[in-house]
Amino acid sequence: MINININKKLHGSNADMNLDIDLSIQEGEFLALSGKSGSGKTTLLRILAGLEDATGNIKVGEDSWLDAKTKLPPQKRAIGFVFQDYALFDNMSVLNNLLYVKKDIKLAEHLLGITELSELKDRLPNTLSGGQKQRVALCRAMMNRPKLLLMDEPLSALDPAMRTKLQNEILTLHREFNTTTIMVSHDPSEIYRLASRVVVLENGKITNDGKPIDILLRTSGSQKFSFSGELLDIKKVDVIYIAIIAIGQQLVEVVVSEDEAQNLNIGDAVEVSTKAFTPIVSSV
Repeated sequence: MINININKKLHGSNADMNLDIDLSIQEGEFLALSGKSGSGKTTLLRILAGLEDATGNIKVGEDSWLDAKTKLPPQKRAIGFVFQDYALFDNMSVLNNLLYVKKDIKLAEHLLGITELSELKDRLPNTLSGGQKQRVALCRAMMNRPKLLLMDEPLSALDPAMRTKLQNEILTLHREFNTTTIMVSHDPSEIYRLASRVVVLENGKITNDGKPIDILLRTSGSQKFSFSGELLDIKKVDVIYIAIIAIGQQLVEVVVSEDEAQNLNIGDAVEVSTKAFTPIVSSV
């Protein structure tokens, strides 16, 4: 069990706020941290890693990482950290990037095999693609068999196909090593595919906590579908108005009434919902 009860004052771009977290995480759980930018997600990861100070307590099993008398340094915390920017050593081969963490050639080769990097083990990072670099970073994070794996939007810079591939590999490693994993993500499909639990932060506080299906499916009443997006444009075609809305990485056209068109502004965050129709789902 990981018990987190911490507080830290944050100086945001708009206003100051308190990061005030009281959270318990089961061993082996895969928890996703969600919420708007600036809500405190990355700061929480950095506090858990020992990279930032906070007041309060962090207890992992029987070990105290943070309390009134103790602040365990990062190198003594059994963590793995996967950043957005890979943070690899450019002058070291793929294999040596892993062995730098721990001189365990058997484990390194096992991790490279799981992530299909064995044939690239002698290559330098600057000769790899973004997806390959992130796989190396993931393997390196697992080299000390961490009790806690922290990931800060690790796949945000990758294309959809590569994201799906790495999501599968992350899940494989999480299950094989029985690592407790905390991942920051803004991608609902990624959260749904990977996480067993979602914690939503807003202004430094937990506002929602539950299973992905309960947190991510935000329909209400008799609505069958509900999607959030950004209004990009409204155009008039003959006698009807069509709203162009970005939902995730897709653009959709939605017919709106004249009254709706007059009350909407370009750049608005909007919700697209419907109460009754029969969808057709097919492979693409």
